[in-house]
Amino acid sequence: MNISFCKPSILSLLICSLVAASFNAQSKSVNAKEEFTESPNALTSAYRKPLDAWPPAIQVENLKITELGSINAYIAQIKEFKENNADKVRLGKQLFFDPRLSRSNQIACASCHDAQLGWADGKRKALGHNRQQGLRNSMSLLNVSAFQPLFWDGRAQSLQHQALMPIQDSLEMHSTLPEALSKLNQITGYRQQFAAIYQPQQVNTTISAEQLADALASFQKTLVSRPSRFDRFVEGDYQQLNDREINGLHLFRTKARCIVCHQGTFLTDNKFHHTGLSYYGRKFEDLGRFNSTAQEEDKGLFRTPGLRGIKHTGPYMHNGLFPSIRGVLNMYNAGMTFRKKLKPGEPALSPLIQPLNLTKNELQDLELFLLTLSSENSRYVATPTLPN
Repeated sequence: MNISFCKPSILSLLICSLVAASFNAQSKSVNAKEEFTESPNALTSAYRKPLDAWPPAIQVENLKITELGSINAYIAQIKEFKENNADKVRLGKQLFFDPRLSRSNQIACASCHDAQLGWADGKRKALGHNRQQGLRNSMSLLNVSAFQPLFWDGRAQSLQHQALMPIQDSLEMHSTLPEALSKLNQITGYRQQFAAIYQPQQVNTTISAEQLADALASFQKTLVSRPSRFDRFVEGDYQQLNDREINGLHLFRTKARCIVCHQGTFLTDNKFHHTGLSYYGRKFEDLGRFNSTAQEEDKGLFRTPGLRGIKHTGPYMHNGLFPSIRGVLNMYNAGMTFRKKLKPGEPALSPLIQPLNLTKNELQDLELFLLTLSSENSRYVATPTLPN
């Protein structure tokens, strides 16, 4: 990874050193089966109980925190949707994998959202039309229907709204809606499928932008996490997490303050925060939500990503700065850019972020817990046969 963008300042030296540390962390895998002897038996016993009997999570003034939870109810809900909309989901899947939606006929939605990479792409920043590098890291589409608004900057208000944006983005699929729709309307197989789903009583129908968005959104809605060891633990199989992972869970909910922003079933508050990585006034500046709202208070804000599937969705942060989970944890442990002297006009760090003073063992346990939020293996999804 090229880290030449770091400049010789206290902040950039800190970031550079933590990025380098995250590379080292990648080569030192943490053994989740290792015995943990420092955690009191009382703590692990307290968590091997129904969720409502767990020790209380950290409390933050004027902030309501939603407790963590199992994803199984959401999975059942999406399964029912998929069964009731099978034809539409099947059509949306074809479109998702079809590169003909791009101007070059080479880039599909699936190009940047790979099932085996947690429906992200594994790159620091996405590559699009003519191998151009995008502006941000590709967000995972896992459980995407549970989030609103969408994208790192929240510029899409719904899944349907989001579905058409990459097609029209000059750095991504580099097409226009009229161009993409013209192609689709020349493909007999697509014309027949759209007509059967959206206009079964009409003849000489044409595919519309609204129908295209709805079909794509319908497939994307079915991209859900599989139950993880954490889910099985919450559901009552208390041997799914070992003592170290339980200690990591406790740290997540208390001293490490992760639950302040990563909460609920999907481990996100669906809000926007400034974590200090906007690079204000420098070469790689990205003002986040401000770019879509033009509101001064939105400078540097980025959406809190969900943490499910985190094992498979690196590199991390909106700019893909960290190739490993440990690099992210190191940065938050240091307080991100806590007490950094701000330039004129530079957005202040979110008040929710502060130095954590976690020990090396605590950081290891926290990482171990985070890995329990992913299913053991990445998913393989075969490319569907596309209509001619």
